[in-house]
Amino acid sequence: MRLSKVSFRYRRREPFVIQDADARLDPGDVIELTGVNGAGKSTLLRLLAGLARPTTGTIADRPPIVGFAPDRFPAGQPFTVTAYLHHMSRVRGGARWEPWAERLNMGHLLGLPLGELSKGSAHKVGLTQALMAEPGLLILDEPFAGLDADTREELPSIATEIVGRGGIVIASDHQGGLRALPAVRHWSVVDGHLKESTTKPLLTDHPAVTSERPQATVAVTLPAAELQHFLARMRGEGYQAEETG
Repeated sequence: MRLSKVSFRYRRREPFVIQDADARLDPGDVIELTGVNGAGKSTLLRLLAGLARPTTGTIADRPPIVGFAPDRFPAGQPFTVTAYLHHMSRVRGGARWEPWAERLNMGHLLGLPLGELSKGSAHKVGLTQALMAEPGLLILDEPFAGLDADTREELPSIATEIVGRGGIVIASDHQGGLRALPAVRHWSVVDGHLKESTTKPLLTDHPAVTSERPQATVAVTLPAAELQHFLARMRGEGYQAEETG
């Protein structure tokens, strides 16, 4: 898969979000994508998945089956979990979702409406629909955010299986959940430019050792009406967040 001079902007005369991105991805590659909020990571992932078209440049030789799990699963749909996965199975030509639902420990969720799911539970549904058709290209946007510990531990094994059969895995991941995999490549988006680092980030950034890192407490003041949404979002991203009064 090859990116050649890929640039993207949402509207004419607006600044480019991605500029002149060049890269080659080979079968078996695992890409960890990082960058500050608003840098263009999610836009780049959508371009790679084929959900958006470059404004200029080309993306060639994309694998025919792409699985994409967004950062925020669109849970406001009139389905139960089972009905949604059946629908996606039909879209995917009869792909089997049941083994993935079992592997991701989703049995207790199957009868629930999508709108009643927590962020972590909704993320499992997004992962299942991305994985069910055995993608040759798996793209994950913050895959570890909000997941339970068992599912977090399972994702590196899933990535290893996909690249073991010649697939490509790309994850935008500030938590470093795939960082321990051998030969992982490290991309970053900086001011709209795609860069690849030849220096492996420190493993002290990996979630498995996060508890050993120095901790800090930050006080945040915000409108009372926004409190519960803010706490849920912080907890979903792996932070300890408590109401103090």
